[in-house]
Amino acid sequence: MPGDVHDPTAPSGGNVYDLRVCRDLPGTGWQVHEHAVAGAWPQPTAGARAELARTLAELPDGSVVLLDGLVACAVPYLIVPEAPRLRLAVLVHLPLGDETGLAPGRSADLQALEGRTLRAVGAVVATSDWAARRLVELHGLAPGQVHVAAPGADTGPSAEGSEDGTRLLCVASVTPRKGQRRLIEALAGIGDLPWECTFVGGLDRHPGYVDRVRELIARAGLEDRLRLAGPRSGAALEASYAAADLLVLPSHAETYGMAVTEALARGIPVLATEVGGVPEAVGKAPDGSVPGMLVGPEDPEALTAALRRWLGEPATRRRLREAARGRRTALDGWDTTSRSLATALDRLRRDTGRAA
Repeated sequence: MPGDVHDPTAPSGGNVYDLRVCRDLPGTGWQVHEHAVAGAWPQPTAGARAELARTLAELPDGSVVLLDGLVACAVPYLIVPEAPRLRLAVLVHLPLGDETGLAPGRSADLQALEGRTLRAVGAVVATSDWAARRLVELHGLAPGQVHVAAPGADTGPSAEGSEDGTRLLCVASVTPRKGQRRLIEALAGIGDLPWECTFVGGLDRHPGYVDRVRELIARAGLEDRLRLAGPRSGAALEASYAAADLLVLPSHAETYGMAVTEALARGIPVLATEVGGVPEAVGKAPDGSVPGMLVGPEDPEALTAALRRWLGEPATRRRLREAARGRRTALDGWDTTSRSLATALDRLRRDTGRAA
């Protein structure tokens, strides 16, 4: 796993997923040994590469090894040589080349490295049906090699919500892929309406982008209404959800969107861009109603219009809140995630073959 997986100041969906898997897999009959490798993944230092190589080399032949894709995908020269003797599975939270804001040519380079890694290992674990299809198409993988273990959700206390729905929340690291600049521009377009918005998420992954976000907030005159709260976890994150009326996730790319189900697990409706696995995360309530609004990723006017609709139409707020409460009762828990992952690992352990 990445070295910051246990760092409460660096929360991420991938870290949460990894930690829950480590905690819950023993309940499916697996014995788990954790190893976190420090380094600026997926661009590791020489020391990080050496540590990963040493860790893999010390494992007995036939060991089942689950590797976080952030650690494994960009270093096929370390992973591929170990594939013939170890039973390797790679958990892909996001295809590396799908990250937003990469330098020209970097996306293609990462995609090529990732393909070499994934084609060599025995199993690939994706976090949504969309992501599984994406990986098969992107890297020419055999469909039977790719397994889905979608993130679970812990049902929390139902958020009461304010009558006017003005408390908006965005839970995402402040990075180009998460689209905070687009949300600021949309909020600037509804300055005539009452609202307040809190951005919860790490501020240190793309400092230049964070600077541009701050400048945009100031230029739009939104300093008193929009706050960058930084990363939150545990009770502080719970309090953020408890105070929210609507989760807004304006991402350019997502394989799933754990913040979506975290909000729905508290009965909070969602406004998100219709990208990747987000529609799967939003899902439907048992009665078929959709607990949120999805807008096109390249349609900023639609995001502004959806916010205006949420704030200006009490009937819309009531309908979406009712659907969110219904979806809350139907979400899968992390036990489902662990069982899905255990099934993939059990198959890998039984399989004596290797991917081409």
